[in-house]
Amino acid sequence: MNPGLTAEAAAQLQEGINLVLSRWAALRMAVENEWGGRDSLQKSQQLGHQLFHRLTQSKKKVYIDDIEDMLDEFMLSLNTEIEDGSINEIAEKLMVMQEECLEGDFDSIKRLKETNTPSVSYNRQAGSNDDDNGDNDDDTGQKGSMANEHSSKQVPEVVDGWTVVASKRSRGRQN
Repeated sequence: MNPGLTAEAAAQLQEGINLVLSRWAALRMAVENEWGGRDSLQKSQQLGHQLFHRLTQSKKKVYIDDIEDMLDEFMLSLNTEIEDGSINEIAEKLMVMQEECLEGDFDSIKRLKETNTPSVSYNRQAGSNDDDNGDNDDDTGQKGSMANEHSSKQVPEVVDGWTVVASKRSRGRQN
């Protein structure tokens, strides 16, 4: 453990790392959609342990670039390429948090605990990045007819006061 890090500070840092990672939208999406496989959640938990170890056990000075590289490599292992600048933001938060813990200042971690997790919409937008569009016209035709069959099966189930709304994907193909 880092010589200046008390047991309380180490516990606070570990909790802070977990809080920051749990609120990182890109990581949450990758885990929820299992982009890194079925064990994506376990992989993300392992990342928290690796970051903690790197920040507390490293014999060399840890630079923000080291943390950014770790985060980038990890996200690539989840088949996720991050281009929104969030890796830099997360790395900076973790480095600041480590410095604060070394000074016995846990205010930023306390604030993280007190704030609610931001709600992020995780709608899959397969239609917008539709890799199937240019591949094979026959596939698209089959999918369209399946969508029409599926939506026509739902229509008879209309109950008083309820309206069946076609999914965005179905609406786009019917027009």
